[in-house]
Amino acid sequence: MPMTATTFLTARALLLDMDGTLVNSDAVVERCWRRWADRHGLDGDEVMKVVHGRQGHASMAVLLPDRPKEQNHADNARMLAEETADMDGVVEVPGAAAFLASLAGLPHALVTSADVALSTARMAAAGLPLPELRITAESVGASKPDPEGFLKAAAELGVDPADCVVFEDSGVGIAAGRAAGMRVVGVGSRAGLHGPDALVQDLTEVRVESTPEGAIRLHLG
Repeated sequence: MPMTATTFLTARALLLDMDGTLVNSDAVVERCWRRWADRHGLDGDEVMKVVHGRQGHASMAVLLPDRPKEQNHADNARMLAEETADMDGVVEVPGAAAFLASLAGLPHALVTSADVALSTARMAAAGLPLPELRITAESVGASKPDPEGFLKAAAELGVDPADCVVFEDSGVGIAAGRAAGMRVVGVGSRAGLHGPDALVQDLTEVRVESTPEGAIRLHLG
C-alpha cells in the first residue's frame, strides 16, 4: 500500500535484504549481468528483469533452462568473483546507516542472496556495519523466492515468522517473505510493483522505536 501518511507496524524482529534495500549496488549488478548477457547472446534488458534478488545460479537456471546445473554453479562462482572485485558505485541506500544504528540491541538479521565475501565487501564499500546474524548464500539450499533464508533467520533469532517484518526491494524477495508468513516492507520503486504490505522510497522514511514490552515499532512514511 503506498503511503500518504505514517504507517505503523509492530514486530519482534526485522529481517533485512542487502542489495537494493541497504546497499545500492545496481551499477555493478548491471555491468556484470549485461556482460554475462552479451556472452550468452541474451537481451540485457530481459536479463535484468530476472536477476534482482536471486542467487546467480538460480537466475541462470531461469535464463538458460536447458543448461546443466553444474555449469550454472561454476558460472555463478565466476560471476561472484567478478562482482566482489567491482565496488565502483556501491553506496548505501539513503538512511541505511542511521536505520542500522537504530537497531543496535534489537533482534535483526541480514538475509541476502550474496555470499559471505560479496556481502562483506558491499556492506564495507557502503560504509555499513554487518548485523551480528547473517544468512548468506552459503547458509541455505534454496534461493529466494524460496522462504528458507527468512525462516532460518527467524529460527536463529527465536522469533515466530508471523512476528517478523522483512525489508526487501525485489519481487522474488517479497515473494520469499510472504511465503515465510511474514509482513514485507518494500524499499524503492522496484518493490512497489510487487504489492508489499507497506512501501517506502528509501530508509530515511523508516523510524524504529523499542516498546516497553520489548517489541519493535516501525514508523513508516
